[in-house]
Amino acid sequence: MIEIRKQLADSVPFVRARAKTNPKIGIILGTGMGGLAGMIETEAVIPYEDIPHFVAGETPGHDGNLIFGKFSGIPIVAMQGRVHFYEGFSLKEVTYPVRLMRALGVETLVVSNAAGALNPLFRKGDVMLITDQINLMGDNPLRGPNDDALGVRFPDMSRAYTPELRRVFEATALENGIRLVEGVFVALMGPCYETAAEYRFLRTIGADAVGMSTVPEVIVAVHGGMKVVGFSMITDMCLPDSLVPADHNEIIQVVKEAGDKLESLLEIALPRITDSI
Repeated sequence: MIEIRKQLADSVPFVRARAKTNPKIGIILGTGMGGLAGMIETEAVIPYEDIPHFVAGETPGHDGNLIFGKFSGIPIVAMQGRVHFYEGFSLKEVTYPVRLMRALGVETLVVSNAAGALNPLFRKGDVMLITDQINLMGDNPLRGPNDDALGVRFPDMSRAYTPELRRVFEATALENGIRLVEGVFVALMGPCYETAAEYRFLRTIGADAVGMSTVPEVIVAVHGGMKVVGFSMITDMCLPDSLVPADHNEIIQVVKEAGDKLESLLEIALPRITDSI
């Protein structure tokens, strides 16, 4: 991990020369969250491919920009799209943007993703507040020698999703009539969607929604001492006894509906975060 510190020594000055915002909140905009980027009072937009040691993916719905500015009056940095493990990148590459955010002073990370529902009480278009996670990706971004300057060797994940932040969003959703479900998110490597037997297994072990991202980013955020709140936008129902073939284009359309709800929730709740902890 000492190599990561050397990489940050290149990336941080590069970004600082192009963006003067000092963000305390970082947001990872998953599939369908492009609308929120348009709500940011933008100071600087830096393409991933321009940033030293960043990698850029090619997944539809992920534009690949680091955006600095203000959202709802709060200084933020937002990732307009992410790269994924299934694209062939290592988890250290996938999570490097979180390392950079932390090095830039970000204290709270907001993560979002598109996910399939395993919980039969959920509906397409729902927003799920993530209460916990299960890592079934077959790897961990902290594997290898630890750099104590970045975080402890054995970070505790029992409060990976900060309870105080979750309470802010629960209260905000209730006050504003926004349907917000809650549950456990499980991440698999991808890129294929799961079989009926796999969905049945995932539900049995306690997962409410399944996707192909987020978990490594949250591990690195916790390793770096960041507070975390996360959301899954429910795109399809992964119920093993009533499966229909998944259509990525249809999923993109459904996630936009959920994205609109999440954007409204973030707009109201983010200003409350500073007072919640």
